[in-house]
Amino acid sequence: MDKFTAIADPTRRSIIEMLADQGQLTASEIYDHFQISPQAISQHLKVLREANFVLVEKRAQQRLYSMNPDAMVEVEQWARQYREIWSRRFEALDKVLKAQKGKALTNRKEGNDGKNDD
Repeated sequence: MDKFTAIADPTRRSIIEMLADQGQLTASEIYDHFQISPQAISQHLKVLREANFVLVEKRAQQRLYSMNPDAMVEVEQWARQYREIWSRRFEALDKVLKAQKGKALTNRKEGNDGKNDD
């Protein structure tokens, strides 16, 4: 399962946030936070397991779920890559806008408002 597909669903993101905040939880503790069926939550947990976002530890009859912090690395790297791309684009835009502002100030000082006197 693709990590981005797994976290596209708001319920799965909520489960990840809950596990990040509270640590290990049983499946029933997770179910208790949602208005959907335990079977639906079970399917969400399966998707998160397959995408390696959650780890499962079996203790007797219980399954304890916890967040796998290493799984966020791929998502974090992707976001960082695009943040850097957009930062470079905004910096280039800032340079263009500053150059245009400088030209406008120069034109005003010279008495040229940019209109042709034809």
